[in-house]
Amino acid sequence: QNEKELQDVVKQQEEKILQLIDKSGEVTRLKGEVSQLKRSLQRAETEAKVLWEETRKQEPKVDTAYIQERVLLQQEVDKLRLLLLEKEDANRLLSNKY
Repeated sequence: QNEKELQDVVKQQEEKILQLIDKSGEVTRLKGEVSQLKRSLQRAETEAKVLWEETRKQEPKVDTAYIQERVLLQQEVDKLRLLLLEKEDANRLLSNKY
């Protein structure tokens, strides 16, 4: 009886260890993704800064307020598009459950 219980406990511990290994791999993968996203963000910010500076130097003068408004509108469109995709994914997951 005790041997059986001990075997069960060992089996449970092995399963927990395997789960932790899986989670550790997932954490490592996610850290890599975050690092890649940070580099991409930094590149995009640098590009935006350079483009903004070049735009302000151009002759005839560019309407920077108009450009800023366009950027803000595009950001809103991107946010809405992302929300739509998230909603569609959630609906797809729900429909797959049933």
